[in-house]
Amino acid sequence: MDKKKLMLLLGALVIAIGTAMAARSLLTGGSAPKAEAAQQVPRGPKVLVAQRALPVGTIITADSVSFQQWPKEMVQDAYFIDGEADMNKLLGTVVRYPVTAGQPVTQGALVSPGDRGFLAAALGPGMRAVTIPVSQKTGVGGFVFPGDRVDLVLTQTVRSQGSSESLKTAETILRNVRVLATDQSTESETVEGKTVVRAFRTVTVEVTPKIAEKVAVAQTIGTISLSLRSLADNQAELDQAIASGTVKVPAGASREQEEKLLGQAMNRPLDGGTTFVTGGDVSRFQTRNLPPSPEQIARQLASRAPAPAAGPAGRDAVVRVGPVVRVTRGKETVAEQVGAR
Repeated sequence: MDKKKLMLLLGALVIAIGTAMAARSLLTGGSAPKAEAAQQVPRGPKVLVAQRALPVGTIITADSVSFQQWPKEMVQDAYFIDGEADMNKLLGTVVRYPVTAGQPVTQGALVSPGDRGFLAAALGPGMRAVTIPVSQKTGVGGFVFPGDRVDLVLTQTVRSQGSSESLKTAETILRNVRVLATDQSTESETVEGKTVVRAFRTVTVEVTPKIAEKVAVAQTIGTISLSLRSLADNQAELDQAIASGTVKVPAGASREQEEKLLGQAMNRPLDGGTTFVTGGDVSRFQTRNLPPSPEQIARQLASRAPAPAAGPAGRDAVVRVGPVVRVTRGKETVAEQVGAR
């Protein structure tokens, strides 16, 4: 190898080594300020943040909120701080003021069961709370808890005027009614991880203003019993409502809008399409319908009587109400009223 080529090779080697050292210096010098800057950022405590939009009346569940890191200088005294707030006590509370997604939840935005205004905050917009007296027999033996959904069944005895016979009936007057409280408790009690079943005398439910009037009248007619609904009933009735056109989803609606619309439709009580049974449907010794009253019998007989003939001097004959018998004398047949004078 000649001297000229050797010099070129040595020069290229020196340039390569210098470039590598310069690149290493740049990389080392660039990472150090970043690490130093990261160490200088103040790390604040974890605060309770809404995972999704929480409108008024939302019941706090484990998937609706979570603790997240928050800048120290932005932490306020009204925030729930991780390590200081008891998450078990927050579950089941109700949102009093709307909270947007990603926003910290303040102590004033939640109301706990038993606090003033809790029941009003738990009610949906335009809904009302009514209380129904129940017993262990009509209250599903105490196996109804706040948050469950029930049907209301009205049992009554219908008596016929002027007759000693009566008709026994049972009718489902309302469906899909949400239970807000049992007696004066708006939460379920748990001992060692198990829900305590207790007897109660009253049940407070969520209804519309019109249904509240129906419940008030139903309590004066007969006895109201609770019928606990299955969790799968809502989905089945939702599919039926969509198929029948009762619930309509607008075209172009997003998935969130569709779920919100369907959820609102199925969370409201239903007062249509109810069913009923009578004593005759249960026992062969009971009747299906009320016997006719004497007034109804008289009207039926009057409708079967012949039309009145014109009397003397243009006056109409007097119609006598009573059974009519046709009497044949020889070749002549006349209609005679029994008991007529």
